Amino acid sequence: MTDETIHFNLFTMNAVEHVTAGNWRTPGDQSHRYTELDYWQEVARLAERGGFDAVFFADVRGIYDVFGGSRDTAIEKAVQTPANDPELLVPAMASVTDHLGFAVTRSTTYVHPYQLARELSTLDHLTDGRLAFNVVTSYLESAAENLGLDERMEHDARYDRAEEFLRVCYRLWEDSWEDDAVVRDAEAGRYTDPEKVHAVDFEGDHFSVPGPHSCEPSPQRTPVLYQAGSSDRGRNFAARNAEALFVSQPTKEAVRSYVEDVRERAEERGRDGDDLAFFAGIAPVVGETEEVARAKYETYRENVDYEATLALLGGFMDLDFSELAPDQRVEHIETEAIQGAVNALTKHAPERDWTVRDVAEFCGLGSTSPVVVGSPEQVADELERWHDETGIAGFNVKEIVRPGTLRDFVDLVVPELRERGLVREEYEGETLRENMLGRRYLADDHPAKR
Repeated sequence: MTDETIHFNLFTMNAVEHVTAGNWRTPGDQSHRYTELDYWQEVARLAERGGFDAVFFADVRGIYDVFGGSRDTAIEKAVQTPANDPELLVPAMASVTDHLGFAVTRSTTYVHPYQLARELSTLDHLTDGRLAFNVVTSYLESAAENLGLDERMEHDARYDRAEEFLRVCYRLWEDSWEDDAVVRDAEAGRYTDPEKVHAVDFEGDHFSVPGPHSCEPSPQRTPVLYQAGSSDRGRNFAARNAEALFVSQPTKEAVRSYVEDVRERAEERGRDGDDLAFFAGIAPVVGETEEVARAKYETYRENVDYEATLALLGGFMDLDFSELAPDQRVEHIETEAIQGAVNALTKHAPERDWTVRDVAEFCGLGSTSPVVVGSPEQVADELERWHDETGIAGFNVKEIVRPGTLRDFVDLVVPELRERGLVREEYEGETLRENMLGRRYLADDHPAKR
């Protein structure tokens, strides 16, 4: 994707905290309002005022219980706990916006494709085509236990299931109903032409789905497809299926390497790699001046909770940091959880000798993504450099305080970027895919179309 415009998603979670453990304690933070509809509608209006493509909702099943072999730290310190379902927020947020999209995270491991295809088609209808599906495979052992499995599925097995899961959804969304199946002929008493509604008759290793889809075609048919695979298997999965990819790496070099690698893999699978839109995670701390921004940053750093951060990262990496001394080096390890979270700090940033203390300090505000601190001009300069030097389409903006991080960014950084012609003044299309990728439907070279 070579658009000169810088695109943005707000990366958030329907929970007290997402990836900035401890800053719910910062004066003025409103994370506790995550249960209030008014809060989320305010967030939606802010993001649309800033020209954002979408609000990207992370989600997780289960509670982080690797740290110390207990869930107590996660519960006590609000480590993505408590958390509510993000999907149910979408219609309410869509009702107060006209263009903003909504990416919802759903796991292919713990739901059936026929059911999920119906849910997402419904949301695409209700939002007039502003929905995206962030495809994940779920990594927490506690989630597997709560959802009926004896243990978490092995990493590659989760991707095997996910590949088949998407094939079912593609058949339902793209092949089951013809564009003109709904005729609405009141005189003949004929709403739909049954000759134009088809069974999918899918038989696979994991799913048997005769179909047809229960929904008529939604504005985008298939929602915009997000993915964040970072392991070798995850990158292959993303190269085959994703339209937009979330990259959480600590350096420009690591981000550029990821972008180039996945584009090459997409080309090997018969897709145009330049069509893929990559979004790098970023945590902005901005003030009217650099001094104001630095003062904010120091406050936020003071409020980072060391144990909470390690509890979060321990769940990501399936590594109990409570057993490691603060000065112990974190080695690259193979894991059944999020392999990319490990790689981002070890394999893909080898110039740093990561200790447990380093990991906690670096990840306390932005997880495995960098924190950018400065005046509106300084932050805009840095985002422009990342955009130009890495090949990304834009950024997933991570919150430190809520909704203060978003408000500061929209009020201070976006006007600066608009003056440079780098952020849209108004939305170009009607659907999320049109605004982000310049087309309403999946590209012809996507496997769902072939």
